[in-house]
Amino acid sequence: MSAQVEKEIAQLSPGDATLFLADIGLEESGTSRLARAVYERLGLISFLTIGEDEVRAWTIRRGLGRAEVIGFGDYAALAAVNRGPRLLAVAKEKALLRLEGKDYLVRDGDIIDFRFNV
Repeated sequence: MSAQVEKEIAQLSPGDATLFLADIGLEESGTSRLARAVYERLGLISFLTIGEDEVRAWTIRRGLGRAEVIGFGDYAALAAVNRGPRLLAVAKEKALLRLEGKDYLVRDGDIIDFRFNV
C-alpha cells in the first residue's frame, strides 16, 4: 500500500477515484482492502437498520438475536420500484424479508429490523 497513492485517491471525487484505480490496475483502494481484511480477521460485519427518519450502519461480531432480515441487494432492487414507509411490508409480501434467529450469521450489508418486547 502506497501512502502517496492513498493520499491522491482521498483527494479525488468518487468517480475520478474509480478511474484512477482502474488506471493503476486496482478495483479498490489500499485503505478499503485493509479495512476489509481487518473486519474479516476480527470476525466483524456491518449491517444496516432503517427507520422512518434514519438509516444507520452498525459493526458487530457475526450472529444476532431474533430479527427480520433483508439483503441490501434485494432491498435496493425493491426500493427502485417502490417508495414510502410500506417498503418493508412489500418486502414481506414478496418473501424478501425473512425472520431469523440467534443461529443466523449476519451477512455484510444486511438490513435488520430487530424484534423485541418493550
